[in-house]
Amino acid sequence: MAISYDLDMATAMSAEEVAGALCDVGRSAGLFGVAAGAELVLGDGVVTTGGTWIRVGEEKVHDWPRSWDPVVGDLGILTTVWAFFRLGRGSSLLDQQDDMVRLVDGLLSRVGGDAVLHFQSEQIWLLRRGGELSLSDDDDLWSPHRLAAVAQPYRRASLAFSDE
Repeated sequence: MAISYDLDMATAMSAEEVAGALCDVGRSAGLFGVAAGAELVLGDGVVTTGGTWIRVGEEKVHDWPRSWDPVVGDLGILTTVWAFFRLGRGSSLLDQQDDMVRLVDGLLSRVGGDAVLHFQSEQIWLLRRGGELSLSDDDDLWSPHRLAAVAQPYRRASLAFSDE
């Protein structure tokens, strides 16, 4: 089973704009090749130099409440754009998680709105609501070197989805 993470965002930006911003962040961090463009990230996805496959998409509009979705039911975030990170085999998982943190931090500095980075709707890594960024207080997720990679102001908090 692949290890994957979701970044759900409620933003006024389009998926194309978010994908472009992600490409800019990835190229400046040396994680994306020059061929990585928004069209590729929106289509087949792109693989980072560390082996993580990333894809961006736009959430489909639903006519019914999605209270079953913990991002909506627990956090009140109505996702408009998402980014999906699937860690690759054969590369260090910790290094890929570090790369993901760098990409998400850079992306959130360019994309406004609420956002949550989570592991398969089970474990919340970070939550931005009302412009305030909270990182999980789980020190296993946020080691000192990972915390040092976050350029934005943040606070540590207990972040969890409900057990229901």
